Amino acid sequence: MNWLRAAVLGANDGVVSTAGLVVGVAGANASATELLTAGLAGLLAGSLSMAAGEYVSVSTQRDAERAALAQERRELRATPEAELLELAGFYRAKGLDPELAHRVAVQLTAHDALAAHAETELGIDPDALTDPWHAAWASFAAFTAGALLPLLAIVLPPEAHRIWITVVAVLAALVATGWASARLGGADPRRAVLRNVLGGGIAMAVTYAVGTLLGASTG
Repeated sequence: MNWLRAAVLGANDGVVSTAGLVVGVAGANASATELLTAGLAGLLAGSLSMAAGEYVSVSTQRDAERAALAQERRELRATPEAELLELAGFYRAKGLDPELAHRVAVQLTAHDALAAHAETELGIDPDALTDPWHAAWASFAAFTAGALLPLLAIVLPPEAHRIWITVVAVLAALVATGWASARLGGADPRRAVLRNVLGGGIAMAVTYAVGTLLGASTG
């Protein structure tokens, strides 16, 4: 579920950032070739930036998880009895009576002490640490997929229709990503869709206005 939500948000970022870029350039009366060049540059810069940022972020998270697990291993080797009492204390805090909490702690420790402590104390599954490369590729792909929509919408139609076609296509995509992100998170889709559409609409309006002003001043 988290990966799906991240993919939807990455695609949403690609739609909004690239739409703002190409609409702004179109406002300056750029040719289709110039729009394609600017759009591809924005797509590559955005997707690579997203991938690099996600790789660094997830690598940092994974390093922290590995350090926490290493510390837990040392504690289990040095003071196993204290760790058993600590684990039982966590289960008592969750509502188990002391005797049952102790039995559960003993059985889980016998099965896999590290996994029991990691899950209960740290919220980590030692066998399912996040992979920074997977996160980076997922962000790259999601951003690229989202960015392609406004790029194609701005360069393929005739010049007289490219702005309104792009705006309609982008707003439709923002409705879809807003609805999907809300459904994945169990939130009200209407508020998410409204935020998405307003944010994307404002971004395109501002960049188009700036592009138009710059185009008029240099024309």
